[in-house]
Amino acid sequence: MKPQSIAVTGATGMIGTALTAALRAEGRAVTALTRDAALARRVLPGAGAPGLRVVAYDAQSGAGLAEGVAGCDAVVHLAGEPIVGRWTPETRRAIGQSRADGTRRVVEAIAAARERSPGRPRVLVSASAARFYGVSDTAIFDENSPPGPAWDFLATVCQAWEREALAAEALGVRVVILRFGVVLGMTRRMREVLPTVRRFIGGRVGSGRQWLSWLHLSDAVGVIGRALDDDAMRGPYNATSPNPAQMAQFTAALGRAAGGVIPIPVPAGLIQRYMGDGATVILDGQRALPKRLLAADYHFLEPDIARAAARALD
Repeated sequence: MKPQSIAVTGATGMIGTALTAALRAEGRAVTALTRDAALARRVLPGAGAPGLRVVAYDAQSGAGLAEGVAGCDAVVHLAGEPIVGRWTPETRRAIGQSRADGTRRVVEAIAAARERSPGRPRVLVSASAARFYGVSDTAIFDENSPPGPAWDFLATVCQAWEREALAAEALGVRVVILRFGVVLGMTRRMREVLPTVRRFIGGRVGSGRQWLSWLHLSDAVGVIGRALDDDAMRGPYNATSPNPAQMAQFTAALGRAAGGVIPIPVPAGLIQRYMGDGATVILDGQRALPKRLLAADYHFLEPDIARAAARALD
């Protein structure tokens, strides 16, 4: 039976907002687990009405998570501190702890909920990232590829993140890990700045040769929905398009979609100057292929980078 009540962490983010809307459109009940209940009520249509409950929780202690998860059939865990920006020591800690410790708190909440209501929640769909594999200009990664090296900060974060999620299997929970690529969609901040910057979009970023494992927002929602409903899905899946693109191809497609007439290149040195070690998020990449999703006959809604880029700017 498809889960009819789903708790979603990170519900106010781009993916979480779209997922919540899709689940509600199907008539499913959603509990939006959020650190900012006021924000959730602003950005989630129908928040607080029957079928869309908002529950605030404390990210450090996990207080409130057990209440939000209780009685739900499934949990979708998307929450995590942003990784784009300059990495200070405090930022690094927040990136790592929000994922590993945050996921541990979610699993603890699931354990508490199952004690009160045996068998529920029965599914955990947890985000991870394609950076699990590290970076490479030449290698091609699928779910059988080894994890990235210990010196790669984001790879080690992903590995710790996944270990915590997989601990829920010991509770009898079906766990699906989605290793997302860059999800293409319109955030609230992008919508604000796009009119100002759109004519400058399209220039090369860094070398332009770095690979971008990407996924359109519609497929991010589709893959999560499939993971919730398909009892055969377990373990890690690359949530990426079957057609990864190099950065130059992606920015050119984005520029065409935006109507960029004065595309401005962004040199690697400039990015490194302003972002420090965090520049790796933009300047390094990998080709991760969705081998297991394709084997499961998942039909990608937006497999083409040009169309996906255009839709991302809608």
